[in-house]
Amino acid sequence: MSIRIAEPNDAAAIGELVVQLGYPISTDDARRRLVQLLGRADHAVFVATESGDVVGFIHICVTETLEHEPYGEIKGLAVGEGHQNRGTGAQLLESAEGWASQRGLSIVRVRSNVKRDRARSFYERHGYEVTKVQNIFDKRLQ
Repeated sequence: MSIRIAEPNDAAAIGELVVQLGYPISTDDARRRLVQLLGRADHAVFVATESGDVVGFIHICVTETLEHEPYGEIKGLAVGEGHQNRGTGAQLLESAEGWASQRGLSIVRVRSNVKRDRARSFYERHGYEVTKVQNIFDKRLQ
């Protein structure tokens, strides 16, 4: 297995992983969004590949707010169902943390639904701790 920066041609495989997370997305939308992110210096998408196939991804970005110094924020992490529990997620996490560290960021944050017990265990095993529980409110404008 190897980790590399995502490429536009990885969009279909990343889209399938996003669907496995429970977020419906078309291949066209996955490609459009991925291309937009790859063009930004404050975002990175890494993929894990095995025999040339994408089996996982992680998306990290720099988050800047008035309340906090800039920090890295993991926006998405998924490993295909047949490739879990092999260290793939840990290697993706390490790549994202390295990216954040290279940018002088001292904190990496991740948000995970409270229903995702396996995700919580994964992050805690890798040194993350729960620092806040909150509600998320959405309002559709169109």
